[in-house]
Amino acid sequence: MKARIITLIFLNILYLHVDGQNLNYPEGWTLENCISYAKNNNISISSLRLSKSSANQDLLQAKAAKYPNLNGNVSQGLFAVDGTNGLHIQGLNTQSIGASSSMTLYHDNYIKNNAISKEVSVQLADLSVQESENNITLSVTQAFLNILMAQENIIALENLLTTTQIQLKQGSQLYNAGSISKLNFLQLQSQHAQDEYNLIAAQNNLRTDLVNLKQLLQLPTSYNFQISAPQEIIVSNDVKPLEVVQSIAQNQRPEVKYGELNIENSELLLKMAKSSIKPTLSISGNISTGYSQGNGSYFSQLGNQFYLPVGLSLGIPIYNNRIYKTAVEKSKIATQQAHLDLENTKTVLNQQIEQAYISLQNSLSQYESAKKQMEINEQTYAIVNAQMKLGAIDYVQLQQQKLIYIQALQNYLQAKYTAVLNRQIYEFYTGQQINL
Repeated sequence: MKARIITLIFLNILYLHVDGQNLNYPEGWTLENCISYAKNNNISISSLRLSKSSANQDLLQAKAAKYPNLNGNVSQGLFAVDGTNGLHIQGLNTQSIGASSSMTLYHDNYIKNNAISKEVSVQLADLSVQESENNITLSVTQAFLNILMAQENIIALENLLTTTQIQLKQGSQLYNAGSISKLNFLQLQSQHAQDEYNLIAAQNNLRTDLVNLKQLLQLPTSYNFQISAPQEIIVSNDVKPLEVVQSIAQNQRPEVKYGELNIENSELLLKMAKSSIKPTLSISGNISTGYSQGNGSYFSQLGNQFYLPVGLSLGIPIYNNRIYKTAVEKSKIATQQAHLDLENTKTVLNQQIEQAYISLQNSLSQYESAKKQMEINEQTYAIVNAQMKLGAIDYVQLQQQKLIYIQALQNYLQAKYTAVLNRQIYEFYTGQQINL
């Protein structure tokens, strides 16, 4: 019994470990790991891939439509009810065997156009997958950068708290020696408490950002998710010309290709609709034979009753309550709509790229300003801190300068990661893979 209990406990521990820490997960998630995992495992993208597989099955069926079909049949008689001289059941042994086949010879290229349309539908489904992959890539990148910013903010606040702890220790010694007033000592304690609060708030924000990315990746709740930060985040001032990026995007982006293929597909559907009002020529045939008890041997009857009719049929639409004509007119409207959709897609794409370009330019200028402001206030805070130790200034001035420095630091981090994100978004329009 004891051994059984130990075994069950071990299995439970092993199950929890495997459930929460999948062996296929990396120990530290880089941005590349996150993007790759999201593309391969996101439920919405996986659903779109299934739609593509379904479209591919439609394509295979459409290609097979040009070949003849073939159906076989076998029937066996069991008994018959005879009511001639009173109702009674008599034995009956009859059998018929046959096969039938038919094929469309002419339908104004309907079968060919349908196969091409289904092939275009497969390509459209693939482009939908690519577009969703692009969207999840940007979402993961933004969430990942939020974590990096939160981590860098925590490091800065930890350094500030360390400095405040030193100041508080020195202030306690001076207060006990009677060198500073109780008010100044309380101000030091207040600043220390504020710095602790800021650090705890930053740590809470980091936990929230980690959960956001973890949920975006759709990882298990019990999984201990940790990212692997790059060694350095560089903000580059190099910006590709707007016209170049727009031109590349118009030729490469899946949403534009989707619009172009949608026009092609709508034109194919229009041809198919027009084919519905054209004659249809088909060939059909069947082969059959049978056996009836009492009319000779089984195999001789099968050979003698062999029957093989083959015929042509021509279907000519004459009047169908305007069903076909309506289908043609609606297909024409759909084609016009597809052209408008493509024009709108290109216009919106150019506007999005222009907005990304302006956002990048603005964030780069804000970054330079915030960096300069942070460096100046960092130096100022260091000087004020040194002067406070010498007794040249009071604690109120030190606290004021520290608050100014903290605000400058927050502005710098926000500007830095905003510039990095905006660059990734802007260059992503050219098809360039995101890489920090």
